[in-house]
Amino acid sequence: MTITMIVADDHPIFRDGLVQSLSETGEFDVVGTGATAQEAVAMARKHKPDLALLDLSMPGNGITAAKEIVAEKLAGHVAMLTVSEDDSDVTNALQVGAIGYVLKGVSAEELRRVLKGIAKGEAHVSPGLAAQVLKIMQAPKANTPNPIDDLTKREEEILRLVATGQSNREVADALKLQEKTVKHYMTVILSKLHARNRVEAALIAHDAWNK
Repeated sequence: MTITMIVADDHPIFRDGLVQSLSETGEFDVVGTGATAQEAVAMARKHKPDLALLDLSMPGNGITAAKEIVAEKLAGHVAMLTVSEDDSDVTNALQVGAIGYVLKGVSAEELRRVLKGIAKGEAHVSPGLAAQVLKIMQAPKANTPNPIDDLTKREEEILRLVATGQSNREVADALKLQEKTVKHYMTVILSKLHARNRVEAALIAHDAWNK
């Protein structure tokens, strides 16, 4: 079965040679070529190919084109063909939906083999980059700041009592404060926690303090 595809790269000599090497075996049918991200999207929209092969650094940015093509489901699959070995380029391409990231140093034979796999939905990252991608994917995520940590000592004291089900009056008596003072504190606490009411605030507190 012939794989229909589009090729977008802003270097005419490279693009023409690439198209020839893909077409000569009869396994690929290049239905459109272009030199910009805008042209790539337009071709994908027109032909709905099995595969879109995009240069990352072409005018308009290949990742931008990939994102639009994937979002609108204009091609079966998207692969990037690039010289960039930058970690952020690899991860950005994969995050927008490209399932292939191939370096331009690959041989014509190897490229055809890889693209046949990608057309079937098999993800591929050039071997030299695979370890980098795995490392990035396994890196611990930065801890998201917990709004609980922004509470003052007094606000935390009040919330801890509220979390046990005590009313404003009971909290005021326990801490020797006026009830209106506790109400004021609760307004501030709800704002800091982005909570809609005291029940939601209590749940947030319970989740934070019982990990």
